[in-house]
Amino acid sequence: MPESAFPEWIRRTDATLSNALPDPAVAPQRLHAAMRHAVLKGGKRMRPLLVYATGTALGAADASLDAAAAAVELIHCYSLVHDDLPAMDDDALRRGQPTVHVAFDEATAILAGDALQTLAFDVLANAPQDAPQRVAMLAELARASGVAGMCGGQALDIDATGGRTKGDQRHVSDRDDSTAGVVRPKNDYGFVPLPFSLAELERLHALKTGALLRCAVRLGALAANADASCCAALDRYADALGLAFQIRDDLLDIEGDAATLGKTTGKDQAQDKATFPALLGVPASRARLQELAASMQAALDSVDADTHALAALAHKAIHRSH
Repeated sequence: MPESAFPEWIRRTDATLSNALPDPAVAPQRLHAAMRHAVLKGGKRMRPLLVYATGTALGAADASLDAAAAAVELIHCYSLVHDDLPAMDDDALRRGQPTVHVAFDEATAILAGDALQTLAFDVLANAPQDAPQRVAMLAELARASGVAGMCGGQALDIDATGGRTKGDQRHVSDRDDSTAGVVRPKNDYGFVPLPFSLAELERLHALKTGALLRCAVRLGALAANADASCCAALDRYADALGLAFQIRDDLLDIEGDAATLGKTTGKDQAQDKATFPALLGVPASRARLQELAASMQAALDSVDADTHALAALAHKAIHRSH
């Protein structure tokens, strides 16, 4: 089974991360402890798994992928620390543990996120690839993390979230100012209907969630010196994976429980978040998941390599319970 490699890849990721993180006994101890809390307290490690699954499918050795796998996970962990802050989603639970700002304090959480972000690039800059490959990988991670990727998507998500007013720094976009203060009826699933299209919602999540997942696949491909045709097919797989991952996440916020998920449930609905169930409803969101599953398999079928591990990760993204 292709999943048989996953525990070893997770073990390698955790070991690389633990070695890269600063010693909590060394000053500033509080910051170092917060960084380790954010990174080493569980997690699915989906992004590192994508790096390994892609790279090994194309002939790269595990050891040549360790740095890239750890770097993309560090970026993901930093984003979670900042996403949980009171200024963003104000969450108290992450991976079954208190969020960093709850376990430590808000200022330490901000610094921990900043430090994890810079550590990601430090780790990747020391990857075993040659200089041109490392530069390409660093550029890929930077694009996926910034305004053209994850940060830009988070900004769109903030603008799309309900309950914003002009007095709130996180107010809705100018296009939606006319609806400020208007109470819109909820749909059958308890969501206020979203004032934008499916294409706009998919673009938001392609940046917020999809960019870093696509980056993980691209890092594996870059480490293995994949050709342009292969990279294009893997991009199609990764783009569909990013949307599928987000749709499943949205559904789990409705259908999951906090104990299994390791984070608070029902917050999307409470905050009128921009989600697929809010726009499409639950049945249509599930149907969209199946369309994306077919797209992922079609993309992998065009890759001249053993992509069973990537197919297993696609299945995991769609059927996961947390």
